[in-house]
Amino acid sequence: MRSSRVLGLGAAVLAAAALTNHALARRAERRNPPEGKFITVDRVRLHYIERGTGPVIVLLHGNGTMAGDFALSGVLDLLAKDHWVIAFDRLGFGFSERPRGRIWTAAAQAALLHEALLGLDVRQPVVVGHSWGTLVALALALRDAADVAGLVVLSGYYFPTVRADAALQSWPAVPVLGDILRYTISPLLARLMAPVVYRKMFAPSPVAPRFGGEFPLELAVRPSQIRASAAESALMIPGAADLAEHYSELSIPIAIVAGIGDRIVDCESQAGRLRAELPQSKLRKISDAGHMIHHIVPEEVAAVILDVARMAFAGRPPQSSG
Repeated sequence: MRSSRVLGLGAAVLAAAALTNHALARRAERRNPPEGKFITVDRVRLHYIERGTGPVIVLLHGNGTMAGDFALSGVLDLLAKDHWVIAFDRLGFGFSERPRGRIWTAAAQAALLHEALLGLDVRQPVVVGHSWGTLVALALALRDAADVAGLVVLSGYYFPTVRADAALQSWPAVPVLGDILRYTISPLLARLMAPVVYRKMFAPSPVAPRFGGEFPLELAVRPSQIRASAAESALMIPGAADLAEHYSELSIPIAIVAGIGDRIVDCESQAGRLRAELPQSKLRKISDAGHMIHHIVPEEVAAVILDVARMAFAGRPPQSSG
């Protein structure tokens, strides 16, 4: 009898936590409404932010963030002065859907984004990826090199390594148990750990004031986005392994940017090795900078992207938005 009461109390607590987190997620969406537009591809609704006119640059954010991260850093507006810039919420992040029943590998995301770009009448953009987004950017370029004019990868993870953090962060993506975690305990833990995570993401640099003050944490800790983040943690190592053997097939203009002090991804074993695999690429190492280099040195990152764009779009007529 006593054990049944304990179990009943535990179930009631979990149910109350789930209802609370659901309500907080809906409140976060009301307080941070979508800034951009939506496009539906293969029955999947994707959200994107677009600004500017001219040759197209596509921005793909990393794990745990969303398209607005590029706006917060200032990179989006720097590029939009002379280009049509499209920043996507990748699947499950921000306001984009991530349907269950399918494993959203980098290649699967690239295929869907390719169709989305065709739906927006975008041809041969320069594609920029940050962190996990670099895997999608590379997959998009490898999918059909003729469809991507140039590539810029920021703080990326390109080659498989042993990473305990990937396994630990994957639990909320596990069916049933993961569902319980992400609707009950995971949002609370994410809120509590956010300051520590931010410091590690930016270290050795301080957290950028605008990111620290304006990043919509409550959107990031919604159960749906926690599931997407956990799934991508699980897919990171196999994703890099699947792509690594094909990097030498790329022949488009490519720039690699990495922070020498990055504590999320090792600069030399990842960016340095990718540069060796791609003789035509250029590697820019940022001293005293961590993983969030687009926030730490936005002007320098934008300048690298614009250099690739100039090479990629040389002699081509510009596209216009809308």
